[in-house]
Amino acid sequence: MTPGLSPSDRQLIPPLRTSTRVRRSWDHGIPPVFRPLVRAYLLGYASAVAPRLLTLLLQHLTRRRVSQDGDKPHQSPSRSKSFITSLINILRGGLDWQRFPTFCAVIVGGSTLLQIPLKAAFDRLLKYLSDLTRKRLSRWFASFIAGWLSLQLLQSKESSGFTETVSSSSTSTKPPKTINYAGRTLDLSLFALTRALDVIGGELWARRKARRLSQGKHNWSPLEQAVSRLTDPAIFALSSGLIMWTWIYRPSRLPRAYNKWIGSAAAVDPRLIEALVRCRDGSLQYGRDIGQAPLLGGMCADYGWPLDWGDPAKSIPFPCEIVHMGCGANCEYHALSRFERSFRWCMATYLPLNLLLAIIRNPTRKSLARAFASAARSSAFLGAFIALFYYGVCLTRTRVGPRVLGKHAGARQTIDGGLCVGTGCLLCGWSIMIENAGRRKDVALFVAPRALATLLPRRYGLDKQWRETFVFAFSTAVVFTCVLENKNRVRGVLGNVLHTVLNP
Repeated sequence: MTPGLSPSDRQLIPPLRTSTRVRRSWDHGIPPVFRPLVRAYLLGYASAVAPRLLTLLLQHLTRRRVSQDGDKPHQSPSRSKSFITSLINILRGGLDWQRFPTFCAVIVGGSTLLQIPLKAAFDRLLKYLSDLTRKRLSRWFASFIAGWLSLQLLQSKESSGFTETVSSSSTSTKPPKTINYAGRTLDLSLFALTRALDVIGGELWARRKARRLSQGKHNWSPLEQAVSRLTDPAIFALSSGLIMWTWIYRPSRLPRAYNKWIGSAAAVDPRLIEALVRCRDGSLQYGRDIGQAPLLGGMCADYGWPLDWGDPAKSIPFPCEIVHMGCGANCEYHALSRFERSFRWCMATYLPLNLLLAIIRNPTRKSLARAFASAARSSAFLGAFIALFYYGVCLTRTRVGPRVLGKHAGARQTIDGGLCVGTGCLLCGWSIMIENAGRRKDVALFVAPRALATLLPRRYGLDKQWRETFVFAFSTAVVFTCVLENKNRVRGVLGNVLHTVLNP
């Protein structure tokens, strides 16, 4: 209010202009209908190129750090030239039209652009349906078509791992035949499938809850509370158990990088794993001398144990101290030592990353404390995972198994032939309960498709590829339609990313 002025005079004074400015997004100049396509392509390009650039940079810095002072002067320019060449190849490789960035642009751009003609067609042909139903149908079919075409784009690129050259017989004059296999996009298809199943399951559970509320039932039964609380941990426990079983007995069904990471975390002598594998397939049998003593005999020699410990004909079974690998005979102490070593190993990885993110986002004392707590919690989860796996093995071999099945050679063969490993696989995944509820769902949905992949062949005939394509397209249509209807139904980071990309 301006003092000394009448209400009529005040109306003549123009209002003050505020200094607030509307913050525009970086893509405000792009037509709204094309924004999802551009966002998807750039996000796909960044996710495809950034990890390779980071690896290249770390390798370059490592080479410079370990280079000796006696290097010739002309070697430094050649190193720099090689680094620049690799950098250009990585940046250029991301622009290949058969790679992930184009896939992202096709699946997102197609699902948004195709909605316009499909909606017009459904409005003309399906007038008896409500406008909302026609809109949902247009979204679903647009996403289905885009998912089908985008996956075929990735599948069209040949890969040496899915190509095999078969030579003709020596008497034949025909040239060698090249056979192409399908399966290189299997992990992506299983990821989409698990996400679609999660969306459908969540929607059914939400409708059940709404139906109970409409009936005046505001409290869950104890069983329903347990299902709601333990679904994500159970998914992770079953998935990680299946992955650990596959890692020991069928490692070829896991990606090479996955095998390498699990081996680094487990820190186990490969001879011990081989002994468990031979116990299962029957090539190592307790109480019989069939030439298997040198396998664990080498471990006994390396660790200073009696050589008879490694002879299955004399030692029934081989002592649990061999499983402990130098930590003594006590199984509980071994589990605690495994937890301590794994915790330190994980903290060396998680803590620097969490602190770096905290410094970039908001470098305050509270944010740094949260970063430390988050790193400690995740490290405790992985440490408990490894400790529970090993203790499950020892629990069956030493504490419980002999009391239930007996101590004769046949019982020992059954225990070491898969029962002890199975117990470890069942126990290890429940360490996810250490993590918070939000983290549990992300980890469970990350591991589940990898567990499903262990049940399927990594390569299969091209004549069956349409089945995988259909599953991927159907699953993508479910997820995309749901994220546009209710973004909270697509859980975790994926739901937030898809909502940001698909929102015009």
